[in-house]
Amino acid sequence: MSEEHRPEQPPEHTTLRTTEVDLGGLVGVLATHLYSTPLVALRELVQNAHDSHTRRALEAPEAAADPVIRVHADPARRTVSVEDTGAGLTEPEIHAYLATVGTGYTRMLRELTGNKELIGAFGLGFLSAFSVAEEVTVTTTSHREPALGHRYRSRGGEQYTVAPCAARSTPGTVVELLLKPEHAALAEPDTLREVLARYCVLLSVPVYVGEDERPVNAVAVPWRQGLESARSEPAEYAARMRFATAFGRRFEPLTAFPVTPAPGGPTDAVGLLWVQDGATYGSSDNRELAVYLRGMLLTEDARDLLPSWAGFIGGVIESDRLTPTASREDLQRDEHYRALRQALTEAVVDGLYETARLRPEVWRRVLARHGQELLGAALCEERLFTLLADDVPVPSSQGELTAGALRAAGSGTVHVALGGEGGFEEMLYRAMRVPIARGDRYAVLPFLRRYAALRGCRLVELGGESGTEELFREPDRPLAEEETAWLSAALTGEGEQLVPARFDPPGLPLVLVPDRAAQLKARLEDGAAAARIPSAALRLARSFTARTDGAVRARLYLNLDSPAVDRLLTAYRAGHTGSATAAGLLRSVKVIMAAAGATGPADSGADLTAALTGISTAVAALTAPTDPHSSEHFEPKADA
Repeated sequence: MSEEHRPEQPPEHTTLRTTEVDLGGLVGVLATHLYSTPLVALRELVQNAHDSHTRRALEAPEAAADPVIRVHADPARRTVSVEDTGAGLTEPEIHAYLATVGTGYTRMLRELTGNKELIGAFGLGFLSAFSVAEEVTVTTTSHREPALGHRYRSRGGEQYTVAPCAARSTPGTVVELLLKPEHAALAEPDTLREVLARYCVLLSVPVYVGEDERPVNAVAVPWRQGLESARSEPAEYAARMRFATAFGRRFEPLTAFPVTPAPGGPTDAVGLLWVQDGATYGSSDNRELAVYLRGMLLTEDARDLLPSWAGFIGGVIESDRLTPTASREDLQRDEHYRALRQALTEAVVDGLYETARLRPEVWRRVLARHGQELLGAALCEERLFTLLADDVPVPSSQGELTAGALRAAGSGTVHVALGGEGGFEEMLYRAMRVPIARGDRYAVLPFLRRYAALRGCRLVELGGESGTEELFREPDRPLAEEETAWLSAALTGEGEQLVPARFDPPGLPLVLVPDRAAQLKARLEDGAAAARIPSAALRLARSFTARTDGAVRARLYLNLDSPAVDRLLTAYRAGHTGSATAAGLLRSVKVIMAAAGATGPADSGADLTAALTGISTAVAALTAPTDPHSSEHFEPKADA
């Protein structure tokens, strides 16, 4: 019977069942594996203390005490305790909220009151204590029942006890952790100061370690209300730099600029960004961004919120709209996250503009420190390109020069070499005192192409076909076939082709120019080298090199404008036997120049020793005494 004609079977009897939960396993997973670092336990407990103060201010504002959070460490007992003077807990609240996974009174209170200072969201934070502690003890007195005290105690979080105890002198809570041996370092006061200074720097409630007189979060936050609103711009800038210096971990700040939300905009994020003094090059990524949610550190590695080209930027931002993950160590990639990414990109560009306009000395330091990366950044942002076009340094044969300086030195033309340092192009233009940009460096070539289009100037790409045509011009009259054949035999080696031409400067008689397609083809045919190249790139490169057979590996451009070449041809035409010696001398010069500029064929085996010996031999032959009436004597022209 076919499937389509099979009679319909009666529905099976189904029973709705409740999913079973292994409480011990769940608590173990949440306490041990939800968070990436045990340090989060400190953050969660301080956050709970903060919310307790906010709750008391909402429920009993007339009786709220001055909010204080103290974190005590006892290395000998291996304990850490977090004490607050907040709302405290009644016994029913202990059972309902403290001992119930996923039920958060803070979340409900925030939804009820709309208070944005309350931090907690998931009712999971207290579990983090069990990731570092063998035993957790909570001693609390509620502001609603100031005469009663309660003590919660649990080992592992799966089971707990609650017993009455003496009421605290003031409402509030103490959470004490008996640390596991592997986390005993948390009981060191200096460790607590370092960790809490990062986690709590933006909390409005002062947080102290032990009996310290200065809270760990005493750093003035430049964008917070309560600071002087009418202070001068220099004072505001100084406040930003103090905060960036205090907060920065790896690098000193070069300059700092604010993140401010646009009125009615898609993000509420505020904070501070700064340019770091750490050197960057090309694809270096030293981005550092800490994100705070309602005053408490959420993550220190939110670099993806910054533009990918801004590898030199550090910063701190806080927002109430971002949505954390359950561990509160990362952010959900929602519309608020995407809006913040765009806002931070604009803040970086605005900040760089502000620095260039108001602080030219600092701007020069930024350009000197991050010039290479800013070249690439300029290609990603139109506004940034406009700012940097004439300011950012470009590596050249004469050091770091701006595109404008390259243009001025080239009489309105920007020259860029497609090959590496020391090529024949550099030799030619150095003789003419014209700088050449290093087109093989990060972002240089596309930056200069865009610059030339923006400024309407010529760009000569040396090493490409158009650049070679720019350098080497056709001679006014072609050489005779016999002369070309003689010069080719006298001057060229294997894989080299003679090309008569005219070029500057006239004092340079010849230049050996490699065929880069042939060089690439030779490398691709080297099995060991090809094995290191990705297959897609290898196919693309081979399609490019298919146009050449690789027989001509270099072209020897002979300068017919050169007096030395002119005299050589005159001597050859006159039948002077010294012309062969002079040609040998030029051949030796070619070998030396090619070796010095690394422009010869990769496998030519140029022998510098032989070349130098050839020069000595030629000089000896040309200066040997001769009979003035013999055919070997050649009288130079008066203008030689």
